[in-house]
Amino acid sequence: MEVGDLDEIFIRKGEKMISKVFGRIKITKKNAPYIFLLPIISVFLLFLLYPIVDSLIMSFYTFKYGEFDFVGFQNYIMLFKDNVFLTALKNNLIYLVIQVPIMVTLALILANLINQKYIYGKPFFRISIFMPAITALVAYSLVFMLLLNTEHGIINYLLSLINISSIDWLNKPIAARLSIIIAITWRWTGYNMIIMLAGLQGIPEVLYEASDIDGASEFAKFTRITIPLMKNIILFCIITSTIGTLQLFDESYVLTSGGPNNSTITIAHYLYNTGFRYIKFGYAAAISYILVAIIGIISYIQFKIGGE
Repeated sequence: MEVGDLDEIFIRKGEKMISKVFGRIKITKKNAPYIFLLPIISVFLLFLLYPIVDSLIMSFYTFKYGEFDFVGFQNYIMLFKDNVFLTALKNNLIYLVIQVPIMVTLALILANLINQKYIYGKPFFRISIFMPAITALVAYSLVFMLLLNTEHGIINYLLSLINISSIDWLNKPIAARLSIIIAITWRWTGYNMIIMLAGLQGIPEVLYEASDIDGASEFAKFTRITIPLMKNIILFCIITSTIGTLQLFDESYVLTSGGPNNSTITIAHYLYNTGFRYIKFGYAAAISYILVAIIGIISYIQFKIGGE
């Protein structure tokens, strides 16, 4: 049996299956790909594209007394007069500027260490460091609530052993922000490390062997070979981490509830409160599109700084 015969068999079987759902449709080799993609295209249009367009339209309306009223750009104008939204934006930028560079740098260092020939038990280290990334978001937030508890948390207990007084991690603005940064870093460093480890394993070993012959130090090999050849991978990790940080929700919602006094609330957390607690769907939709615009602008800047 030839390949062409198999194609005809699959087309005939597909024609019978589709005809049961959509009626009699003549399938040819030209339209077969589009017909077989029709189910997934329908799902994409219904559950992804339609909500995107509908929420954009909704952002120009307000929801009052069970009805939507058109207000034009009023929701967007109000956002930049909204102190809570501006505080949430500031918090997101603080997390972004502090946490992302620390996490990406730490991930690159860990990946480089695990990639060394003299390291034994590499599978154990890879799994151990990556494990937080597959932990449920709510579960790990609750664990950090216990670890950072002011009176009974293990972190303050360890600090007491070196004569440092207890820190009210979750109820002081600066300490609460630091708690979220620590939690995010713990969770996502391993994820980025695995990506960078894959990139490191794609670097030709002959480059390092040649540098050994020239007498290059480990630091010189890391800065002159590893980092330049990992540029695209590092940029990818920075951009995906930036997007994730700007979409941050669970840590703010579970770990600190946005407090104290909105000092840790994020844009996504405020969006949730606006839409599902205060029932301001139009205003929440406007917040979501401002967030999309911010992510797009920052990602574009990062692409330009990182090079094409």
